[in-house]
Amino acid sequence: MEENIRINKTTEDDGVIFMSVKDEKENDNNTDVVKSTDVTILAIESSCDETAVAIVRNGRTVLSNIISSQIALHTVYGGVVPEIASRKHIEKIDYCVKAALEEAALTFADIDAIAVTYGPGLVGALLVGVSEAKALSFALDKPLIGVHHIEGHICANYIENKDLEPPFVCLVASGGHSHLVVVKDYGEYDIIGQTRDDAAGEAFDKVARAIGLGYPGGPKIDKAAREGNPDAIEFPKTKIEDAEYDFSFSGLKSAVLNYINGLEMKGEQVNQADVAASFQKSVVDVLAEHALKAVKEYGYDKLAIAGGVASNTALRERLEKDCANNGISFYRPSPVLCTDNAAMIGAAAFYEYKKGVRSGLDLNAVPNLPLGERERRFHANK
Repeated sequence: MEENIRINKTTEDDGVIFMSVKDEKENDNNTDVVKSTDVTILAIESSCDETAVAIVRNGRTVLSNIISSQIALHTVYGGVVPEIASRKHIEKIDYCVKAALEEAALTFADIDAIAVTYGPGLVGALLVGVSEAKALSFALDKPLIGVHHIEGHICANYIENKDLEPPFVCLVASGGHSHLVVVKDYGEYDIIGQTRDDAAGEAFDKVARAIGLGYPGGPKIDKAAREGNPDAIEFPKTKIEDAEYDFSFSGLKSAVLNYINGLEMKGEQVNQADVAASFQKSVVDVLAEHALKAVKEYGYDKLAIAGGVASNTALRERLEKDCANNGISFYRPSPVLCTDNAAMIGAAAFYEYKKGVRSGLDLNAVPNLPLGERERRFHANK
């Protein structure tokens, strides 16, 4: 599969990187005739340290996708500082809304609904996006749709893979989440596995810091691992006896730290590349083995990946190879759609909109929102 998403322009303002991202396969001038049945959604994502606004038509066509990244601001602290993230969201959110409309060559009159991530995530960061979305919904008299962040990651696959339809299994791996999800239908999910402790991305960040690579850990370990030997060090691969699809990366993280401490006590040098490659191999082995096992045992022939860790080159190559060897169709978003973005929120919101799901102006940020919670409430109230 080709990487079809490109970054059109990147600018820097006060340490914040703005990325304008569009779908290479779509018409850049957006001159296609708009049908009366088309649904155009303005979507907002602010769950962590990216302020993102996108305009998505019919769940799969990206008209604009603006991402204001704060990585440069948080790198000095070795991780995301919630208060700084919230303040920057407040500063940049209006700019991103304006930029998204300009890039799509649309006005508010062309928008059918407003969508926003309302959980899970950092509560202060979420509140900025939710407040902006509610204000727009009220002022413009447009329907409001609250979207689960993880559902958004899963739906990023619909943007680039126009042929993908449920049901399928999706591996969601990011800084805060490691989930194995059966996507039964649009908006209908069964979580069959999740982390018991550290998420995969969290483990990447902590190990990267321990071996002196810094933040963000995922891309830095990915790069360093290419120069190392993945078989140099045998790190553990944890399996949960009573939950075969669950993950645990805390023990692996501790094993890496113990290995480093042991070398330092003996006055020996740590080989960054070998540690990175060996650690990455253990994570990839566990993620891939669990995902392939789930697809086979649930009888599906499609596997998708999502989340920040889904952009890891070793994981993508391993799953692509394993799926090809087992007759399984493999789907993955481009790396820019693996990170937090608003296009994925617009994609998820479209299918909720079609089902009649609407949020009230009492919508609030829910930092620990379970996947499927809104779906259960919606059907209970029907």
